[in-house]
Amino acid sequence: MLREISRETGIHLSSVKRIVHHDLNLRCFKKRRAHEITDANCQARLQRSRLLLRRFPQTAVDFIFFTDEKVFTVGLPVNTQNDRVYAPSSTKKHDIAPKRLLRCRPTFSKLLMVSVAVSKLGCTELFFPTFSKLLMVSVAVSKLGCTELFFVQPGVQVDGRYYREVLLKEQLLPVMRCIAGDTFVFQQDSAPAHRARDTIQLLQQETPAFISPDLWPPNSPDLNPVDYRIWGLMQQRLYKMPVRDTIST
Repeated sequence: MLREISRETGIHLSSVKRIVHHDLNLRCFKKRRAHEITDANCQARLQRSRLLLRRFPQTAVDFIFFTDEKVFTVGLPVNTQNDRVYAPSSTKKHDIAPKRLLRCRPTFSKLLMVSVAVSKLGCTELFFPTFSKLLMVSVAVSKLGCTELFFVQPGVQVDGRYYREVLLKEQLLPVMRCIAGDTFVFQQDSAPAHRARDTIQLLQQETPAFISPDLWPPNSPDLNPVDYRIWGLMQQRLYKMPVRDTIST
């Protein structure tokens, strides 16, 4: 942020730092990433969490396999090091409004990339590009152990059928049985492929127990260790070196 101020104002960086820290006596707070939820989401999370605790007590948590999928891209994630908040040096972190310190990820994406070319002679149609340099990874973890990383072939659409026939039947479920036998609980979020009727029927037949879509709290990546911790660690390690294509990963 200070470098950006220096560039925009033409003031030397050391002078900007002196003004901020000594003249204005400001303290720097780094923003944290958070998932944006509505009041209705909060109420639903509370109700379902209570139901979840009744259905699966503390003694059952060790047997839950938490699953998730993540798309890794060739391009580096957005650098958030400069996404900071400055406040008077006497300010405590808990005194700052959460909205100022949290960088929320909306429930629904509000981004859409469009390409077009125009001239006085005319213009092209709008092109909505697709990105091929993506790699989707799937994994399941529990206190009993974890599966290997399963990689979805580039270009493959992970719809309900692929999720059931490949990710579940061929990859995740066989490894879970090898680790835990017939004593485990299968967890997934409420993605469309996960809550499809055929997927629910399959899980009823092929797992000892599973957390149904109407029981798992909505918009709750913070409840899944794969989502809130493991993917972040993998991303840090992955992007230490430049990634040029999905093969090099």
